[in-house]
Amino acid sequence: MQNAIIVLVFVLTYVGMAAGRLPWLRVDRTGIALLGVIALLVLKAATLDDIAGNIDTASLALLFGLMIISAQFAASGFFDLCVQRIMGSPGGPMLLLALTVGVCGLLSAVLVNDILLFGLTPLLIAGARRRNLDPRPFVLALAAATNAGSAATLIGSPQNIVIGQLGNLSFWKFLAACGVPALVGLGIVFAVIWFQWRQRMENPEVLPDDLPEVPIHPHDRVQTIKGAIAVVALLVFFIFPVPHETVALFIAALLILTRKFTSRIMIAAVDWPLLLLVACLFAVTGALHDVGISWKINSALADLGFAPDNLTVLTPLTLLMSNTIGNVPAVIMLLQIWQALPQGALYGLALLSTLSGNLLLVGSLANLIVVEYAQRYGVRITFAEHARAGIPIALLSMAFAFAWLAYWNWLPILPGGESGP
Repeated sequence: MQNAIIVLVFVLTYVGMAAGRLPWLRVDRTGIALLGVIALLVLKAATLDDIAGNIDTASLALLFGLMIISAQFAASGFFDLCVQRIMGSPGGPMLLLALTVGVCGLLSAVLVNDILLFGLTPLLIAGARRRNLDPRPFVLALAAATNAGSAATLIGSPQNIVIGQLGNLSFWKFLAACGVPALVGLGIVFAVIWFQWRQRMENPEVLPDDLPEVPIHPHDRVQTIKGAIAVVALLVFFIFPVPHETVALFIAALLILTRKFTSRIMIAAVDWPLLLLVACLFAVTGALHDVGISWKINSALADLGFAPDNLTVLTPLTLLMSNTIGNVPAVIMLLQIWQALPQGALYGLALLSTLSGNLLLVGSLANLIVVEYAQRYGVRITFAEHARAGIPIALLSMAFAFAWLAYWNWLPILPGGESGP
């Protein structure tokens, strides 16, 4: 009975992840995951100790520390400065779009996407309108470039953070495996969006009169330098065999100890719903693993040749799962079912799951954040509009990633192959 309850809660939770919210209720993915944990406790399928034991606190601690570092840049007005420089460029729409993709993509490789997107989305919309340009291609470019750029590093996205922590991966070796496909992905983002929007970028839409004011943060050069030093220190410490989460928390603590911003401002900038989502997904999938069900699934799929330790299986699997249940829930579930994946498979899982998030609007949290936040400022991106750009971006960037990983033998193409590096 306990196993049946755990399986039922797991299935319902991930069906909710695929749906995105409960019908007729204002319950999103975080709420659904939380309800799953509560169900396990109420039905006595798990105890609080079981729940706590299944949550990877190191991943949560690293994610929290990185959010504080990202909040430093937001509060210092660095994001405002970036958009001012982009939209203040004397070039035409083509250059502005290229700068948007390049700057947003590079920032997403070292800063937490959520805080980056909360800050950049309204600023880019306002900047595009000042230049009398349609904001929609810039909004699409922001979401797609964030997904592509964040694939380059272990700290670029929540799913990469989880993979890096659970797999004990090297930051710099990961960058060697995934950096080039991420850069190529940024080039693909620019090419596709420019090709689709080049004739329409100078036709801005009519705006309603009751739009909210765009929040402005005056640039503070000293605070921006502090944030830059924090990022450099973080990357330097990644060279040494010290726990990443401890380093991130220590640097975050130093940033909180400041006379410029109150600790309340810094802590309020943290995306608590995302942290709660990750914690609850660890708890729900961990319960499945505790009773041996994930091991049975693993064995059955391995016998059929469907283990995700090769590109032939992993590529379509990540594309499908990321665009149904989302890439963060997909990665956490896969890591619980397959807990002995080789390093090459972990690199491939991180890279392919992140790039596949561009396919559809529901593929990544970055897409949802940008589109929902843009709508508050009068910019509406439809599902079809996103898919028109997202499908070629995802398929082309994943095709290059497939070829890259195969050529350098990071991951075998077929089941049973061996990876080299």
